[in-house]
Parts: sequence; structure tokens; C-alpha cells
Amino acid sequence: MNARWRYRPMTKKIETAHSFGLRAEDMAVLILRLKGYRILARRYKTPVGEIDIIARRGRVVAFVEVKARAVLSDALSCLRPQNRARIIRTAEHYLAATPEAADYTLRFDFIALAPPFSWRHLDNAWLAPT
Repeated sequence: MNARWRYRPMTKKIETAHSFGLRAEDMAVLILRLKGYRILARRYKTPVGEIDIIARRGRVVAFVEVKARAVLSDALSCLRPQNRARIIRTAEHYLAATPEAADYTLRFDFIALAPPFSWRHLDNAWLAPT
């Protein structure tokens, strides 16, 4: 287990939302790698937005959004339509910059996490408008 992900509820150090998010992304990368994915990019940033993880397995390229909350049900319910639209725009930017990715099946995944060990990976969590 990644020692940085260890849940320490009794520590006096207050963890920032940013560092909590980075640790959640580290955990999501570990989950994806264990499921056989190859990580193509992390925190892919463009002028239109950011994608947490871009991963490939076989002929599938997945654009993955990661959300972490104290309770898994909260993490599962926090992905809003605005987030999805931003991720879709950023994926379009990635595809324009990486034309070979267009030869793959593309999908949008969502990983929800709650410390210490609760997680859910939703394959094809939403569809891009055609």
C-alpha cells in the first residue's frame, strides 16, 4: 500500500484539499495499474480544463475523473454536468494533440474514493454528446 494514502484521522496536521486530491489520484493510478491499464498522462492540463488521468488498456483509452470524499457515497454523487462538460472539452483537446488516440475506443471513467480503502471504478461513466 502507498504509505502516502494511509488514513490518519487522529493526526494534528490538517491536510489540504489539494494534497488529499493528489493522494486520491495516486491511489486511482494504483487501482488502474492493477487492472492492467497503462497510464498515458496525469493531470493533463489545457486552457479549457484538466483531466486527472488518461489511461489505456488494449484498444481503449479512458479519460478518468477522480473524486475523493470522507464517505464513498458522497464521492459517487459529486460529479456534476459542468465537470463532465469540462472533461469532454479537455479530451477533445487531447485528441487534437494526439491524433493516434482517435484509432482507439474512447470512454469516460470515474473513480470515487474514500479513505482508508473504499473505492469504486465506473467504466464508461458517461457518454460524450455526438
